[in-house]
Amino acid sequence: MYQCSKYNNRLNVSSKKIKELREKNHLSLSALSTKLALMGIDISKPSLHKLETGKRILKDYELYGLSHIFKVPIEELLNDFISELKNEDVV
Repeated sequence: MYQCSKYNNRLNVSSKKIKELREKNHLSLSALSTKLALMGIDISKPSLHKLETGKRILKDYELYGLSHIFKVPIEELLNDFISELKNEDVV
């Protein structure tokens, strides 16, 4: 079976930021799932939980949908990862 590589033991680098923004916007997992569904992006409540805990890969169109719902640039969802790379002088 194919094993996806992880970054800091997570399958996506935006998990913490997604949860932070969801809570800041006072959205439940169900409410966020519904908002995404209205955009044509099907992510169930359990899958959103896996996203937030880093146990699920985040697809590019899902990243865009989340940035649109939270009204933030995509870079904000990637900010922790980008900062970490800059601190390590990778970028």
